[in-house]
Amino acid sequence: KKQAEKAVHQKKEQSKTKCRKARRRHINLVAEFNHRQRKNIWLETHIWHAKRFHMVKKWGYCLGNSPTEKSYRACYRAMTKHCLLQDLSYYCCLELKGKENELLKQLARICSIDTGLTFQEACFLSGRFEGSLNLYRADRYPEDMLGPVTFIWKPRDGSENRQLWIWVHPALKQDILGELKAVFQCTEPEEICIPEPVTTSVHEEKQVEVVMSLGNKRKKEDKEGEKAVPVKKIIGDGTRDPSQSYSWIAHTTGIAISDRSMEILRYRLIGPLSHSVLTETLKAAPIQTV
Repeated sequence: KKQAEKAVHQKKEQSKTKCRKARRRHINLVAEFNHRQRKNIWLETHIWHAKRFHMVKKWGYCLGNSPTEKSYRACYRAMTKHCLLQDLSYYCCLELKGKENELLKQLARICSIDTGLTFQEACFLSGRFEGSLNLYRADRYPEDMLGPVTFIWKPRDGSENRQLWIWVHPALKQDILGELKAVFQCTEPEEICIPEPVTTSVHEEKQVEVVMSLGNKRKKEDKEGEKAVPVKKIIGDGTRDPSQSYSWIAHTTGIAISDRSMEILRYRLIGPLSHSVLTETLKAAPIQTV
């Protein structure tokens, strides 16, 4: 009798497992992927890397560490003769907006011309080239170094207001962001961040239940009667809690600092055919005059 009850119980548990075709449906996959990103954020190329690399969890992200097959010769061949692409989207992007003179005045306090070219060089101000330097605590050079960063200015549009993007490593982001907020006196949040996971957690849990539940083929519909397909969500990023603010402003100077991590992606192309790949991939948009 015990054996019979055990067999029936096991059969019920096995019947809960859906076939692979049902589990691989788009609506089920996206809901499951969103659920699995609650602790460690995935890059846009995560699926491609997860099939070919050993993944590690660092700085709040899932990153490819080493390939699962011997592809070192192929990578070296691509770098020397063709083109190799690297996904650097885990680097954090900090955006500064405001008057050019005010930006340069305060940025000069956290860097030094003794280490090389700084934010105020003409070649960088034009927006044609990307620069790199080391940042320090305000007025503390050569002590208290924060770390290396790269930056690029948005080209001038005739206005005195400029836009600057600073790329920092996720391990250095909190220290550099705190120093920038202190230098520019940006304390008040410009935009209130609505914690998306809290407000949509009930809906997301229902989608996850759909993945694990029993039944025949389902069609989830919204109020308008159309098929509701879950959208991939970026819950903050690996270095910021989703309930925290992501933009700050100084009302005295008008300088605004925004955290654009995982909003502006970054890729690196290495190899002699990099420019050819870009010209064939990116097409210039037609100029429309009103």
